[in-house]
Amino acid sequence: MNKPGNHGLKRFYWAAYYSSKGIKAAWKNEAAFRQEAVAMIALMPLALWLGDTGLEKAVLIATCLLVIIIELLNSAIEAVVDRISDEKHPLSGQAKDMGSAAVLISLLIVLVTWGFVAVDKFS
Repeated sequence: MNKPGNHGLKRFYWAAYYSSKGIKAAWKNEAAFRQEAVAMIALMPLALWLGDTGLEKAVLIATCLLVIIIELLNSAIEAVVDRISDEKHPLSGQAKDMGSAAVLISLLIVLVTWGFVAVDKFS
């Protein structure tokens, strides 16, 4: 457990440990996370080929990572809402819907960014 007194490498170790637990939980319990992670892994080599400059490559990869980050946050929101109560409540639904909307917007960012880079490359 990460204790308040942990500093330096020990703190980094515990942060990495808990982060890996979060990624494993998302992989095990969230189909959308698995699908997006597999798509991201498939897109990485394409990003390196499609991007002409280091900046383009970085932006293409960053947009994919953004989707993963947003999906993790969305899954965390859903887990907290489900943990608090399984009772239907408008605010619970609203929180889940907003998390889902954030994922959708991040996917649109991927489409727009990749689309502009692809059009630039092939025109």
